[in-house]
Amino acid sequence: MPTMSSARRSQWPVWLCWLAMVLDGFDLVVLGTVIPTLIKTGELGFDAVGATFAATISLVGVGLGALFIAPLSDKFGRRKLLIACVAGFSIFTIAVAFAPNVAVFSAMRLLAGLGLGACLPAALAYMNDYAPSGTAGKSTTRTMTGYHVGAVATALLAIIIVPNWRLMFIIGGLAGLALLPFLWAKLPESLPEAAPAREGRAPKPATGVARPANPAPKTGFRDLLQKPYPVVALGIGVASFMGLLLVYGLNTWLPQLMAAAGYPVSTGLTLLLVLNLGAVAGLFLAGVLADKHGTKKIVLLWFGLSAVFLAILSVKIQNEFLLNAAVFVTGIFVFSSQVLVYAWVTQLFPPRLRGTALGFAAGVGRLGAIVGPAVTGTLVAANIAYPAGFYVFAAAGVLAVVALLLVPHEVRKTEETVSADR
Repeated sequence: MPTMSSARRSQWPVWLCWLAMVLDGFDLVVLGTVIPTLIKTGELGFDAVGATFAATISLVGVGLGALFIAPLSDKFGRRKLLIACVAGFSIFTIAVAFAPNVAVFSAMRLLAGLGLGACLPAALAYMNDYAPSGTAGKSTTRTMTGYHVGAVATALLAIIIVPNWRLMFIIGGLAGLALLPFLWAKLPESLPEAAPAREGRAPKPATGVARPANPAPKTGFRDLLQKPYPVVALGIGVASFMGLLLVYGLNTWLPQLMAAAGYPVSTGLTLLLVLNLGAVAGLFLAGVLADKHGTKKIVLLWFGLSAVFLAILSVKIQNEFLLNAAVFVTGIFVFSSQVLVYAWVTQLFPPRLRGTALGFAAGVGRLGAIVGPAVTGTLVAANIAYPAGFYVFAAAGVLAVVALLLVPHEVRKTEETVSADR
């Protein structure tokens, strides 16, 4: 098993956690790539109602995984949880390809989501366990670029493979299974302060690392209810909800919003690509600035600017270059705003609570991922999507700013002091 010191010299943990995020990106778009085919052919009994149910239950599974499985990384270690979750996601994703009907298809998506939902918090907690002091922003945002790379790669793969929708899920599952032996062989155990020892057993020291004399206390969501964490959790939860509302709402409905504004359909699809290119650029920029100027300052600025540019998009822009520029800049701020929330969580909470806190933020955020497309879809059905959709998105950005203003710069608990603005 790799030791702590070798892990710090190795790039394996960085790439393995990044690849785990690629799987998350695959899951983000794979259903959207196959649903048109399933509805058109009626295969498995799919119709619009069945597709909506499958899409919703998938997000529910991811949210439940983040809320209830990710915190186990604080009890049993990041490595074990990542391996178990990638294995579960891979097996159930392959099973989707052999589903005989909509009910089984949806059930397999739910079970796959449970594993995948815990991967993101565990991977980000792991990366921040190993990140050098003062680099939490860059560690988080760069890891999350895998999310967008996975989404783009899956969309390109679908162009080649669909309408063979079963092969899409088989490839995604096999990719996860291929990652497993590398996770097992190359991913070091969690840092001692982030992996509580089992009660009644002395911790086994890793090479070059001093283990604490006493086992770390058990952790769970009840810790987030103990002073001073409730206000912090509330602010982070609201911001995460709004952040993923924006991410999923825009990814789902931007082409339709632009069509409602009178832009050609081809323009809407192009703008979706431009939006995600802006997202990748924003992730690199946000991480550097957060580490230099403090995560709280940058995340507040990012959500504030997201609201401003989303409001600007409610005004029809005739010049094509200016339109693409506006959407690109919007992508810079909207997508990395949510990732900065994750980065700040890793600084606000001590290592023993890091997985739990990230799981809470990601889980509550997934509720926003469900609400965002639903609200925007309602506006589309009522023929008021433009400009009302952009007003809703801008309001979500403002609410995130208000919620994060409630979160203090520092969180103090007994002997633990975590500076959140360094």
